[in-house]
Amino acid sequence: CGSCGMMVNNKPKLACKTFLRDYSGHMRIEPLANFPIERDLVVDLSHFIESLEAIKPYIIGNEAPALDGKPHPSKELQVSRTKQTPAQLEKYRQFSMCINCGLCYAACPQFGLNPEFLGPAAITMAHRYNLDNRDHGKAKRMSLLNGKNGVWSCTFVGYCSEVCPKHVDPASAINQGKVESA
Repeated sequence: CGSCGMMVNNKPKLACKTFLRDYSGHMRIEPLANFPIERDLVVDLSHFIESLEAIKPYIIGNEAPALDGKPHPSKELQVSRTKQTPAQLEKYRQFSMCINCGLCYAACPQFGLNPEFLGPAAITMAHRYNLDNRDHGKAKRMSLLNGKNGVWSCTFVGYCSEVCPKHVDPASAINQGKVESA
């Protein structure tokens, strides 16, 4: 579910997927790096959540047509707005697998230096919705992604992708976002 992220021997890991038998000798557990510590292993994810909310991680549809007293649009019209081919789904499927665990933020040296950076998960989520053929909110998201703390703040270390437990590849999403915004 993504709620048990922590540092295990200085590497971001999910506690539920980390087993003592895999570690010989000492094991050091710490709160996720790059986040303010609340207490013990609990970190403050406020900025992470705010970044996710800012990029509008949901499908933004077309404006509803004016009905002018006519009956509601037909069921066929409603279906055509939500229809998606397997090829269209495949464009963003990998990026939709994010569980918002925050491991990529703990791994990201840029987020460690600039806590205002949107970060790998938020940018990946924005990219996911920008690639969705049913979404019409790309322009709103791109202004944020092109901003001071958006995609251009990433220095492409790639460690975010390396630590992702769901193999989402945020570094790829960020670089694709750079190409789109250029």
